[in-house]
Amino acid sequence: MDNLTDRFFDFFKKEIILSISAILAIISCFFIHPSSNYFNYINWDTIILLLVIMIIVEVLKNLSVFELMVRKLLTKVKNTRELVVLLIFTCFFSSIFITNDVSLIIFVPFAILALKKVDRIDLMIFTVSMQTIAANVGCMVLPIGAPHNIVMYTVSKIPFESFFLLLLPYVIVSVIFLAALSLFIPREGINLPSMGKIKFDGKNFFRRVFLGVDYCLLLTFIALFILIGNLENISFFNTLFAKWIAGNEVLWGVLASQVISNVPAAILLSGFSTNYEAIIVGINIGGLGTLIASMANLISYKILVRECGEFKIRYLIEFTVLNVILLVILFGVHVLIN
Repeated sequence: MDNLTDRFFDFFKKEIILSISAILAIISCFFIHPSSNYFNYINWDTIILLLVIMIIVEVLKNLSVFELMVRKLLTKVKNTRELVVLLIFTCFFSSIFITNDVSLIIFVPFAILALKKVDRIDLMIFTVSMQTIAANVGCMVLPIGAPHNIVMYTVSKIPFESFFLLLLPYVIVSVIFLAALSLFIPREGINLPSMGKIKFDGKNFFRRVFLGVDYCLLLTFIALFILIGNLENISFFNTLFAKWIAGNEVLWGVLASQVISNVPAAILLSGFSTNYEAIIVGINIGGLGTLIASMANLISYKILVRECGEFKIRYLIEFTVLNVILLVILFGVHVLIN
């Protein structure tokens, strides 16, 4: 019994986000009893897409593609600042077209590998935190940049150019924020390591690929979808949301995102209000803040902890501070505009 308890607490500490999400989802099941409707809560397209992406990334990793990219990158940069800025803004620009989640799945491992190669793991927490912010900002540029924007673009029927202009002020301010903080990175020379020949190990290739997939992250998504689906069907929350959301969509978008992430928040709020522009602003700036505010935040965290578990607490602190600062700034931009 003691061993079982110890294993439970070890799992809880290791997979704290999944554990909390699962507990909240289970609690919600006592109010809305499990039924076939649960399957409709879950955005299976998102789950399947994320699974496919993670498999592709594992294939690329096992083919040493990231290793080759890192080696190519290291021949182009001259100092630590150039390296970190390149890693940050690669996430920004790539998230415009391949979504923030995909951008981080690809480029956070890339950044970790690059910093290890030049023996600058002291820059890792700041770099990954800034990469995550950059991806959450870059995905605002086009409605195809993130699942929550795809949801709102489909629901709202807002013209493409109007969607772009709506979030443009927040993107501009955020880019200035990223650029300003990048100036604090020292311009120190990079000691390039000696590069041996890359060897491909084909033994158990597919087994390594499928074992490398983060299934706990997929379960976290599913738990959150079930939680939000049940909340929509609990009369207390239904009445509460209908009463308080109208006229406060931006604030609710920010607050809801901090607790249930901005993808479920987009689905939830669009069911109670037709002020879609305000919801779009709220859920986009609301993707900054807590670790759970955006699914992309969870992805970066999971990757970092898997590769460098000793940085877990320090990363959470630095990540949260940087995100909250930018969240406050962007909310101030919203107040000034309106």
